[in-house]
Amino acid sequence: MLEIVDLLKVASQFDAFFIDQFGVLLDGERPYPGAREALAALSDLGKPILLLSNSGKRGEANARRLVQLGFARSLFQEVLSSGEVAHAQLASAIGIHLPPKPKIWLHSRDGDLSAVENLPVELVQAPESADLLLLAASNADRISLDEYSHLLRSAADRNIPCWCTNPDIVMLTAHGPKPGAGRIAQEYGAIGGSVTLIGKPYPMIYQEAARRLELKNPRVLCIGDSIEHDIAGGFTAGHKTCLVGSGIHARSSIKDLELEARESGVMFDYYITAFRLKEE
Repeated sequence: MLEIVDLLKVASQFDAFFIDQFGVLLDGERPYPGAREALAALSDLGKPILLLSNSGKRGEANARRLVQLGFARSLFQEVLSSGEVAHAQLASAIGIHLPPKPKIWLHSRDGDLSAVENLPVELVQAPESADLLLLAASNADRISLDEYSHLLRSAADRNIPCWCTNPDIVMLTAHGPKPGAGRIAQEYGAIGGSVTLIGKPYPMIYQEAARRLELKNPRVLCIGDSIEHDIAGGFTAGHKTCLVGSGIHARSSIKDLELEARESGVMFDYYITAFRLKEE
């Protein structure tokens, strides 16, 4: 592992970048200091940048939010979110593995319905009346895990499948880290429910990202703040990885992070304390 102080010094070795959104560019509410400038500098290299995000929202919804927060749309090729990949999977499952007009219990934030946009589905309020649970986000800053277990128990008893389109175990909020959608999915599994996880670190999102690059055998650097998701996913996909010390590991030492990675059977190639051009 190489600790770096200047992102651009290693960037020249790569043909493309897969960059995480939360914990790298955003703290959950606003951009990290220097993140916009760092992304602009990478963009100036003329190499493809895909923002790979465990977000239940579709790609363009994420892109619009970034633009609203001051990231120019020209700085990245697109946002490939787990929600975007899940939307494609859901579209292909309707009428084959699901009824022609399936009943969907959609759990999202801020009334976001992009997960089922333009799809022939019926949204239902009660999880136990659904054909599929679509867990696109967490509201664990307002709803406890015990409350989630109680809410979902009847659905688990009826063997209703759950797709978790944001596998993050922890989400960053203005009030600190809270349980993410992935943690709620774990609760559903613990009470007997069937869970499919879509997003990082699982192969499907990396395969789709590579397809969208349209490059032959590209040298890719994956930049993220989560060992469990960004580093493990990039490592398994055969890419070089850079762990960012902000986000969920903000209070951890490099030695602790190296130990955690080894215990997980992976290792990051680079480490930088924050996503910015040159550290002070």
